[in-house]
Amino acid sequence: MDYAITLAAMHAFTDTRDHATADELWVLQHPPVFTQGQAGKAEHLLMPGSIPVVQTDRGGQVTYHGPGQLVIYPLIDIARQGYGARSLVSRIENAMVAVLADCGISAYIDREAPGVYVDIAARRHKVGSIGLRIRRGRSLHGLSLNVDMDLEPFSRINPCGYSGLAMTQLKDLGINASVDRIGDALAKKLTSALH
Repeated sequence: MDYAITLAAMHAFTDTRDHATADELWVLQHPPVFTQGQAGKAEHLLMPGSIPVVQTDRGGQVTYHGPGQLVIYPLIDIARQGYGARSLVSRIENAMVAVLADCGISAYIDREAPGVYVDIAARRHKVGSIGLRIRRGRSLHGLSLNVDMDLEPFSRINPCGYSGLAMTQLKDLGINASVDRIGDALAKKLTSALH
């Protein structure tokens, strides 16, 4: 699904919902695109080449989305659910860690640098990212989990604003699963964690 179309749809959903509107999880993939968060700095875009760069209203710096990467947008009324932004981030991170654990992968989170990480040869690698915005007590944007994709575009940016941050994916961790299968598993974990 085209990123700009999805972004517009997310905004339309959030702008028109009321407190009776059911929360939704949008599970999808995007064609190649770099997205730059509100606080994004141009120096973190090293050489985007022909991949488009889209400015967004989410938190965080620059990231890459492309085929083979699972993207989930939890459109949640956190005010109605009774928790705040930090709790939302923790619930999303813990759901990703739980799905990876079910795949036999030991992953962890870092409160100073949101996302999900694994250690490979004593070096930290990022496998899942989070970028959110809360507007009027409702969340927009969400998470990405690298499943089976071309990781090369991450070398054209400082992912999440960190120079030299190593990225990995489930395929390189020995997990041969489709984006759809991982998406179903993570959507179930998120449905439990977010309510």
